[in-house]
Amino acid sequence: MDLTDQPTALLPGDVRMPLLGFGTWQATGQAGYDAVLAALDTGYRHLDTATVYGNEREVGRAVRESGLRREDLFITTKLPPDRVGRERATLEASLEALGVEYVDLWLIHWPPSSPGDSIPLWRELLAARDENLARAVGVSNYSTAEIDELIQSTEENPAVNQIRWSPSLYDRQRHAEHRDRGVVLEGYSPFKTSDLSDPVLTRIAAAHGVSPAQVVLRWHIDHEIVVIPKSVTPERITANFDVFHFSLTAEEMRDIDALGEV
Repeated sequence: MDLTDQPTALLPGDVRMPLLGFGTWQATGQAGYDAVLAALDTGYRHLDTATVYGNEREVGRAVRESGLRREDLFITTKLPPDRVGRERATLEASLEALGVEYVDLWLIHWPPSSPGDSIPLWRELLAARDENLARAVGVSNYSTAEIDELIQSTEENPAVNQIRWSPSLYDRQRHAEHRDRGVVLEGYSPFKTSDLSDPVLTRIAAAHGVSPAQVVLRWHIDHEIVVIPKSVTPERITANFDVFHFSLTAEEMRDIDALGEV
């Protein structure tokens, strides 16, 4: 499946972000390289890494050895919030490690511990975007109030906010707050915070002939929420990508949403 065949979210600047990505947290060394190469071979075209993951070099090597064209991939990395004043050097180190001239998305990994640093950090991300070092910029682990502070100070919305998300964490209001601000919601740890033995998930999985984990991923996609499952197991990497042959009904979506509203 090519990038153009996968469902995407539209970011500012006409940047298309695949709704299903491959998370690389804790995937380091040879195992990390093998996992990323397996993901690319499977069909993933969206890779999520970060400076603090310590695996950008392995991700970059897998990208090069996959034989895929750079323009057919979507690569995210993240800036540690303690790099105030060293933003450009950090991004340049990421680009060098990844072996690319730009990333598709650069995020502030967490809100900085000193609130006064938030706006200067955000302005540096915007500058990197304007210089084409990142096609889009955003944040991670930000509250709605923290996002509003950035928008009010710069009149620039983060393209994305990456946060923990799953059916059990579903928050209709938070979802709407992102949508209302034009900020794409990207969820991480979709399985860690899910009870995959929940009767609702197992019933819906059985109805579609898939696993509860695949239902969780499809639920994100049908909500147009980006999701980045991670695994270093080839079978699971493949299974997590095999979610494009079915979709959930409106009733099934409501039943899964309700898992976060109890």
